[in-house]
Amino acid sequence: FTSHDNPHISKAALSDITNDMTALAYRMEIMAEDVNEAPGALWTRAIIEAGRVTKHPDFARVVVAVDPSATSGGDEAGIITAGATRTDFYPIADDSLQGSPLAWATAAVTAYYRHKADLLVAESNNGGEMVELTIHTVDPAVRVKLIHASRGKATRAEPVSALYQQGRGHHVGSFPALEDELCLWIPGDASPNRLDAMVWAATELIQNDSVLTSQPDPFD
Repeated sequence: FTSHDNPHISKAALSDITNDMTALAYRMEIMAEDVNEAPGALWTRAIIEAGRVTKHPDFARVVVAVDPSATSGGDEAGIITAGATRTDFYPIADDSLQGSPLAWATAAVTAYYRHKADLLVAESNNGGEMVELTIHTVDPAVRVKLIHASRGKATRAEPVSALYQQGRGHHVGSFPALEDELCLWIPGDASPNRLDAMVWAATELIQNDSVLTSQPDPFD
């Protein structure tokens, strides 16, 4: 039943709760609709499923991307590992967690070594240089690149979505929490952490491997 049918919630309280909700959140949380894909989302279940694989080829590069959280009780820290070939992008692990800065830094460094990554990319908007310091507290040998988000989230996410639409984005296995975020996020809403981390990973790989920004040569 919907929240409107709940006798334990006053109409005044319900009005306060719903004031700041997006239309999608209202449908899911208040109207109790089972929504697994949002109209206007940059990813669809069908596109993700079409590109899904069970194993990946050898990679040209591998990066771990972190969308950090500042406190243990706040949002989850997004931690996504991805690799790229000459033409395609492959998320291979989701180690996102809710925990202290030391907890997410440890998880990110562990992923860095587990997947033999070339670089750990971290957003610096939430914490600045403290993000790099926290990571290097765990292991000073890890290569860290801080990225400051100066463009809007949709502007950063659209080229990554385009890779998937071109059939060049491949999830190696299944990542339900990440895929929920991809298919339920609407540009303009606050973006969730796994999505942000995956976009940072893809952006790093795209920027450093120009072939990913164009269609593959059919005669290659």
